[in-house]
Amino acid sequence: MPYKSEAQRRYFNANRRKLERQGVDVDEWNRASKGKHLPARVRKKKKKH
Repeated sequence: MPYKSEAQRRYFNANRRKLERQGVDVDEWNRASKGKHLPARVRKKKKKH
């Protein structure tokens, strides 16, 4: 599964040990996102009322 933003990529790599203890394979995420242009941040979509 690729990252959605650069901020998410930085978080995953900075907290690698904690996430891998939870069962997340950070290397798999890095391979899936390699070469992709990622926005700096992604905001939540607004709900339609």
